[in-house]
Amino acid sequence: MQKIWRSYCASVFTRCFFVRRVTVLTLLGLVVLAKPVLAENAVRIGYTEFPPIEYQNEQGQPAGYFIELTRKVVQEAGYEPEFIYLPISRAYLYLKSGAIDLFPGLSGVPVLQSEVLESWVNVYPVKLYAWHLEDSAPLTHFDQLEGKTVIVINGYTYGGLLSWLEKSDRIRLTEAPNNGAALEMLRLKRGDYVLDYLEPAEEILRQQPTHRIRGSELRSRYSAWLYSLASPRASLLREELDDAYLRLLSRGEVAPVRKLKAGFVIPGFPEQHR
Repeated sequence: MQKIWRSYCASVFTRCFFVRRVTVLTLLGLVVLAKPVLAENAVRIGYTEFPPIEYQNEQGQPAGYFIELTRKVVQEAGYEPEFIYLPISRAYLYLKSGAIDLFPGLSGVPVLQSEVLESWVNVYPVKLYAWHLEDSAPLTHFDQLEGKTVIVINGYTYGGLLSWLEKSDRIRLTEAPNNGAALEMLRLKRGDYVLDYLEPAEEILRQQPTHRIRGSELRSRYSAWLYSLASPRASLLREELDDAYLRLLSRGEVAPVRKLKAGFVIPGFPEQHR
């Protein structure tokens, strides 16, 4: 009787072990199969601090009208956006390495030449200004910066212009940690001009109307989605997202595509960074 009982228990244990093993292997197989689907459907999108265009809000979430437009276009194309907050220098590094798939930024960035594909669709122009106190002379020629102290913002490359300014022995540079601090330094006369883009500076000045600050346009460029050439699907993503934008446009959900044309450049602006 004991032999029969031991034989029965061994048989039951073997069957249970086999069933459990098959179940575990099946579940692991499903997990492995599911991962490529999720990865393939996700688009890693870098973004930086550039309010109100793109920024991280108080809840630590991506915000800004370029972010919302990017989200809409990516979802229309059938992908799931995954936003990653980065300093601008790291965003460029991640584009070069393929750690992110795309970055909503500016066209014609010299350090990204041969590293990215730019979207055919462009959304709006972005204008670089030299901001100054109202009792200072507005700029009509870039050479007016000679002998002046120019406040630049940490993390901004100004489309490569920063490297030219750093090499110049005729322009003094001082750095501010962010856009608001740069305008405050200008108000306190710790510099003669601030280099900042129109949208973030205007956003701050709207909140602080007592600042008697004016701006002189230096150059304008176009916004674009920049796709990492380190990613094997860069061309596919550009095609699919551009098509998605055009579908949204046909339904009246996004602004018309702008015609590319030469932007404004102040006389004397460094030729290699136009």
